[in-house]
Amino acid sequence: MSLRDALRIPSSQITDEAVYRDRRRLLQFLSLSPALALSGCADAEPPPAPASAAITPAQARSGFKTNEPLTRYQDVTTYNNFYEFGTGKADPSTARKTLKTRPWSVAVGGACAKPGTLSLEDLLKGQTPEERVYRLRCVEGWSMVIPWLGVPLAAVLKQFQPTSQAKYVAFTTLADPLQMPGIAYRSIEWPYKEGLRIDEAMHPLAFLATGLYGKPLPQQNGAPLRLVVPWKYGFKSIKSIVAINFVERMPETAWHELQPSEYGFFSNVNPNVDHPRWSQKTERRIAGTTNRVFAERIPTRLFNGYADQVASMYAGLDLKKWY
Repeated sequence: MSLRDALRIPSSQITDEAVYRDRRRLLQFLSLSPALALSGCADAEPPPAPASAAITPAQARSGFKTNEPLTRYQDVTTYNNFYEFGTGKADPSTARKTLKTRPWSVAVGGACAKPGTLSLEDLLKGQTPEERVYRLRCVEGWSMVIPWLGVPLAAVLKQFQPTSQAKYVAFTTLADPLQMPGIAYRSIEWPYKEGLRIDEAMHPLAFLATGLYGKPLPQQNGAPLRLVVPWKYGFKSIKSIVAINFVERMPETAWHELQPSEYGFFSNVNPNVDHPRWSQKTERRIAGTTNRVFAERIPTRLFNGYADQVASMYAGLDLKKWY
């Protein structure tokens, strides 16, 4: 089944949330229908990544799941930030229908041997869909636990054969005022831009999501293709991607461009480095609750709890200076 066909799966065949929460039944379902999963910045360059940044496959896989309670599908899809549709948490879910996700193409260029503009189907062709249950920590101080469907970012990037000049990967979101009413307001400089260091982009935890909760990715959550980088604040996980570029210099990013003192390039989750206007020591965990504003507060963990997998990439880096 192609990606296009997967996105057309009738609602009667989509996994019910109650079924999803039963892990054994979910895994059995995915094994029978794997195609469902495909439905900068700073004044100076930081030190290079240390040579010891590699982790074992077992270490990587240990970060692909968590036993923490999942956030309800209803909350994941109605409480989020997507400023292209408005600045309110409910705006993306109410304005989303104007976003057309088929057909969709992604332009890939820069320092690579095989640049090109590919349809989403061709971009993901040959990739094996995976399930990842990741924590998501918003810089605003709330968090979720979300079951994503998609493919490893590294597997997609490698097919373009980045060269030795590719030190960073820059991503761009669609910016179409006819489809995205929030673009009429200059809350940031459109289009939305984000970036990763090349070793971060190639890390096993970095993920391109095409779905969540066993369903195709909703428009308000970044359909049809978004980035998920679980050890960084949520705004790094750029949505509705239309361009990927391999670049030599640290790329400018949307929130850093707007307010560099508050939003750094790395933006790793760090309870020891407060936002200038609020503490980052705790977070509101929105998981299995009907009260999102007064959800349970829990301690925030360094790298959002993924230190075992990612800390080696930042050895010797001043995490306060390079926030």
